[in-house]
Amino acid sequence: MAAAIAESVRPNAAATDIAEESADIRKTGIDPNYWYPLARSGDVKPKNTCGVSFAGKPIVLARTEKNDVFALEDRCAHRQVPLHLGVVRGERLLCSYHCWAYNKSGACVNVPYLDSNESLPNGVRSYPCREAYGLIFVFPGQPEKAESTPLPDIPTYDNSAYKTRYLDRRIDCHYSFMHENLMDMNHQFLHRSLMGSIRARALDIREGDGWVEVDYTFHRASGKQPLGEKFMLGKRKKTPDFKSDDNADKDIMTIRTGYPYQTLQFWTAGSEEPALDLWNAYVPIDAEQRKNQTYGLMMIRKPGIPGAIHALWPFIAWFTDGIFGQDKDIVEAEQRAFDAQGEDQNNEVFPIIQKLRKLLIESGTPLPDQKGTDPNWNLNEYPMAHSR
Repeated sequence: MAAAIAESVRPNAAATDIAEESADIRKTGIDPNYWYPLARSGDVKPKNTCGVSFAGKPIVLARTEKNDVFALEDRCAHRQVPLHLGVVRGERLLCSYHCWAYNKSGACVNVPYLDSNESLPNGVRSYPCREAYGLIFVFPGQPEKAESTPLPDIPTYDNSAYKTRYLDRRIDCHYSFMHENLMDMNHQFLHRSLMGSIRARALDIREGDGWVEVDYTFHRASGKQPLGEKFMLGKRKKTPDFKSDDNADKDIMTIRTGYPYQTLQFWTAGSEEPALDLWNAYVPIDAEQRKNQTYGLMMIRKPGIPGAIHALWPFIAWFTDGIFGQDKDIVEAEQRAFDAQGEDQNNEVFPIIQKLRKLLIESGTPLPDQKGTDPNWNLNEYPMAHSR
C-alpha cells in the first residue's frame, strides 16, 4: 500500500481532476450547522459574561446564578450596545446602557421605564448552547438542526489513564490551512530544530462520507529524541528505515478530518491504546474567515509511575508549544501569500491533501461578499414578550 501511495504522488489525470476544484478553498466558508467551541468553561464565571464571535457574528456567552450557560446575539436590540458589557442578575442579562433585560431565549422581558401595560420590544437572537469537555459549544447555524446534530465524541477525555492539556490560541489564517498543516506530515523539515531529521511515510489513505484519514509512520534519520517527545511518547527505539512492510514494529499516527473537526492519534509500536490523542476545532472569528481560534484537547497517556505525569508536564508543554509555534508561523505565512496573490495558487501533489481540499470545499459554503453588515441579523425575527 505504501508503494502505491508513493506512486500516486506523481501528477496524473486523476490527481489533476481532484486538484482543479471548482471553488477557491481559501474563499470557502465553514458550515455553521455544527457545534463549535467558542470559549473554555472557565472563561465564563457565574453571573458573568464573555464576548466571542463566530465568522464575524458577535455572540455573548453568559452564566446565570444557577450556573446555566446561554448564548445571545451580542448587540442590544435598543442601541446595539454589546451585551457582554452588561451584567447577569439571576437568570437574566441586563444591558449596561438602559438596563433592558433579556432572558435565556433572547426575549426582552423588562424595560425599566416602560409602563406595565405597554408591550415590550423585540428581543435578540439566541443560539443553542451546551457545555462539554470543559468547553462551551454554540450552534451558530439553523437552530432547528441543533437537536439532531451531535456534539463531537471525544471518549479519551474521560479516561483516567490520560491527562488532558487544553489548546486555545488565535491563529491568523483561514481554517483550511490548519487542516492541511496537521494532515500533511511531510512538513517535518519545519521542526528540525526541535526534533532532528524526521522522515514521514504515508501507509494508507481512507475516505468516506464527510471524512478522510491517513496513517503515517516515521523514521528519525539523524538527531536525538527530544525530552518533551520522550516524556510524551516514551523512549523510542531506533525507528525502522521503511524497508519492512510489516507495520507491527512501527509507530503509527492516524490523522483524520471528520468535518469540521480534526483528530490525531499516535500509537507506539505494539500498543493497543494511543499514547497521544488530539482533538482540534478551528473556529473562524472574522467575517472573511482569515483568522481562527484553535481549540484543542490533547490527551496524553500517563506513565506507569503514579504522579509522574505532573513532573513531566512542563517538558511536554515546552515541546508541544515549540511545535505549535512553528506551525503557527508557517500557516500565517501561507495566509499572507494568499492575501498578496488574491487567490489560491497552490500546486498540490500529495493525494491525501487533494482529497482533504475536496472535502472542505464540498462541505463548506462560498463566502459572501463582505459589506460590513450581517444580513442575517434582523430584529423582527427574534422573540417578543408582551408582558412582564
